[in-house]
Amino acid sequence: MSMGAAAAITGPSVDLEQMLEARERRAARQAAALARFAQPLVSLTIVMPGSVKDGALPRRALTEALAEIDRVVEARGWSVLSRKVYWQETGPEALYVIGGEAEALKSACIELEDAHPMGRLWDLDVLVPGPRLLSRKQFGLPPRRCLVCERPAFECGRSRRHGVDELLAAIARLANERDLRRAA
Repeated sequence: MSMGAAAAITGPSVDLEQMLEARERRAARQAAALARFAQPLVSLTIVMPGSVKDGALPRRALTEALAEIDRVVEARGWSVLSRKVYWQETGPEALYVIGGEAEALKSACIELEDAHPMGRLWDLDVLVPGPRLLSRKQFGLPPRRCLVCERPAFECGRSRRHGVDELLAAIARLANERDLRRAA
C-alpha cells in the first residue's frame, strides 16, 4: 500500500479545542482504568502532525501497533485485563490494561517504538497506579528523535522547526519504506 502523505490522511480537520477535549477524555479513561484495575496500562496514540488526525495511514499505524502489542503480551505470558480501541476523528488510539511488571512493560514498549519500522509513529505511554508515567529517561535512554532530523523530537516540536508538509512527507516515506520491506 504505497501512498503519498495527502492520500494517507484524509478526514475532517480538527481544531485545538477538539484535541484538548480528546486529551481530557483519554486522561479520564486512563484514571478510570488505573482505579478499576490497579495494574499498569499502555496508552497508545499515533504521531500525526497537522489538523487531520485520522485516515488510512493513522489507522494502519494503530492496527500494526495493536498486533505488535498483542504479540509481545502473548510471548511474555502477560494477561490483558482490558483492551479498548477508539477510532475517532482526533486520531485513533487504544488503551490496554496489562497484568505484568510495569518496568518490563515499558521496556517492551520502548523496544517496539525503536525497532519496528512503523514504531516511530507510535506513542506508547505506560502508566502505573499513582498515576505515574514511566519515561525513557528513567531507563537511561535518550529522547525520541525527530521524524525529519536527528534532533530530539520535543525540541523540534516545541520550536516548530519543521513544517507540517515536511513532517507528513517524512511519515509517508516511513510508511513507503515499510511497504518496500514487506514486498521484498
